[in-house]
Amino acid sequence: MSKIDPELKKKLLKETQTPFKGLRRILWIAFSGSAFLGLLIMLSQIASGSDLQLNNLFIQLVACLLFPTLLFLDRNKD
Repeated sequence: MSKIDPELKKKLLKETQTPFKGLRRILWIAFSGSAFLGLLIMLSQIASGSDLQLNNLFIQLVACLLFPTLLFLDRNKD
């Protein structure tokens, strides 16, 4: 017979199943924003006519796909 509030117990059990979920989501949002900002800067450099290495553009595109995907996969499944 525990004296813990059932709502608190439910919240604590959920936290033990997915620790640091809030921190992970903040990081995925920050990394996604950074990737899209970097892609925007690279696209503006391409539009201005300056040379750009294709592997850097590829890395930026992969980051723009990867981080939002991780954010999507880390969502609540309830």
